[in-house]
Amino acid sequence: MRHEKLLDQKQTALLIIDMQEAFRQAISDFTETAARIALVAHAAHLLRLPLIITEQYPQGLGRTVNEIRAVLPDLAPIEKTCFSACDAPLFRARLEETGARQVVVCGIEAHICINQTVHDLLARGYQVHILTDCITSRAAHNKHAAVAKMQMNGAMPSTTEMMLFELLRDSRHEQFKAIQRLIK
Repeated sequence: MRHEKLLDQKQTALLIIDMQEAFRQAISDFTETAARIALVAHAAHLLRLPLIITEQYPQGLGRTVNEIRAVLPDLAPIEKTCFSACDAPLFRARLEETGARQVVVCGIEAHICINQTVHDLLARGYQVHILTDCITSRAAHNKHAAVAKMQMNGAMPSTTEMMLFELLRDSRHEQFKAIQRLIK
């Protein structure tokens, strides 16, 4: 029997929040985080997971970074000005269309848009998994406080490898070797 808190490929969507170029200079681990998110996005594409990307006020903060755009050529980000993606009607509609009940969240900033989105997803009954190695903030203490608050309220901390191996479940999965090459 499978534990209900483990990710299920048929029930999971990936949400990438606001990984935009304007943040690169303000966040010390931005480049590393962008590279890990690009890996996760590539793996999600291989696993055929629904993928939703948001951009916070792209006119001022720029577009999604090239690292992610390179692995997702058909990128169609949802533009927003609200901090919680759940306050953007197009986001809610796209998420609903996926049929997913589990949402894996990554991006920036942990204590603002991720925090508010995660809490609103939880309030809407979604099971939320936060990729702690794929979220960041300008200040580390803000990230740590955000992760603690989200976890205390029902979100589950996870990592890139935890997510991928939960979704694969078995080394005989058709995408196992391709994903194994990504993480090595």
